[in-house]
Amino acid sequence: MDLPTRIEQLKTGALPAIKAVKNKTQLEEWENKLLSRKSGQLTELMKDLKDLSEAARKEAGKLANEVKFQIETALAGKRRELEQSEWSAMIERERVDITQPALPPKERGHFHPNTIIQRELEDLFTSMGFMVLDGPELESDYYNFTALNIPATHPARDMQDTFYIKGHPNWVMRTHTSPVQVRAMQKFGAPLRAIVPGKCYRNEATDPRHEHTFYQLEGLVIDQGITFAQMKGVFQAVADHLYGAGTKIRLMPKYYPFVEPGARGELTCFLCAGKGCRVCNHTGWLEVMPGGMVHPNVLKEGGIDPQQYQGFAFGFGLTRLAMLKYGIEDIRLLESGKLKFLEQF
Repeated sequence: MDLPTRIEQLKTGALPAIKAVKNKTQLEEWENKLLSRKSGQLTELMKDLKDLSEAARKEAGKLANEVKFQIETALAGKRRELEQSEWSAMIERERVDITQPALPPKERGHFHPNTIIQRELEDLFTSMGFMVLDGPELESDYYNFTALNIPATHPARDMQDTFYIKGHPNWVMRTHTSPVQVRAMQKFGAPLRAIVPGKCYRNEATDPRHEHTFYQLEGLVIDQGITFAQMKGVFQAVADHLYGAGTKIRLMPKYYPFVEPGARGELTCFLCAGKGCRVCNHTGWLEVMPGGMVHPNVLKEGGIDPQQYQGFAFGFGLTRLAMLKYGIEDIRLLESGKLKFLEQF
């Protein structure tokens, strides 16, 4: 079969094939198959021109150029057609029918009570110049206990019975957000003002006031001349912000190994208004704001000289603050995942 005939056959098969292409990927495949400089079918045919006589070479070369032009024109036309089709499809997808009646409103989700309280407190503390930090929930024994003045033999570890990782005794699900205190001091040094909201875990016997999974909001202030009175002022600012100006708080002495001295900040029980009930353990008060002056050993672990700097730290029970704010009687509801409960907020 002579060369001009093979070129005509190529054109006869190529043009309908290009017309039938459905997408740009197929079009590119055909373009490479026909016109690629290395292995294109037309390119291969044109290599045979050298074997023809001068007259036959001119005739076949002219035909090959015409076929190449026709194929390139067909490819360009098909490409425009595909692009126009894609553009039309995109316009149709984004088309808005202005004559359509208003669509019914979609059901909106609800923020969890803990999230609502956390955001309110983050807004309050950032307005006072605090950073908002985060830390790992799977924590090392060092940061969770040892760096916070709770060595392995310290009886205070019994106060925070917790979940260890099987086969990895030095790793624990953090029992508080306090490990970030030392991490923050090591990273930022002093002076320092920061809060750390986050989830904590303890092996608790659950009841209306206790849950194995709960949320805290850690706070830390390190600077020169820091006093206990300043911590109480922060506690009062939080109480006024969440529950209204003049909300009553009280500080009661309490031992915490990572502060000295320590105190528990309490708010009047929301349920009984101070008369005593099962939620407040019949005391009339709910402990939600424990804190105190940062222990010198903790400052040292953070790389800060306790002779030059002082500080206070606190760990708000974010979950209990939410209970107070919204009158939630049972802490277990907050981790229950019940939509009927969450839809109230």
